[in-house]
Amino acid sequence: MKSIEVVAAIIQNDNDEIFCARRKNDGELALKWEFPGGKIEEQETPKEALKREIKEELTADIEVQDYLMTVKHQYNTFHLTMHAYYAKITNGTLQLKEHTSWKWLPKNRLHELDWAAADIPLI
Repeated sequence: MKSIEVVAAIIQNDNDEIFCARRKNDGELALKWEFPGGKIEEQETPKEALKREIKEELTADIEVQDYLMTVKHQYNTFHLTMHAYYAKITNGTLQLKEHTSWKWLPKNRLHELDWAAADIPLI
């Protein structure tokens, strides 16, 4: 079975709301909500990968802050290892390139969305 190592950003705004992104309508995780991020490339640190992925997917620059946790989850078709970090936007505004929609939610409302299973422990 395929194993994938990724990073995820818990992006918080000045109102203490968290950025949530909805996936495209394809694959095992179609239309599930997630914390944005992506695959770690060869020779890349998790923090470097997270900065690159957010720039590519959301067109903004971030400051990667504290490490939150690593989640390991077995999906039907792959095993995921996800390293999550808190992050702040330092330049630009978030614009969707890979997701279908987004929301800023306070922490106490995150549970209202239909999350990808690996993202649930981060909530």
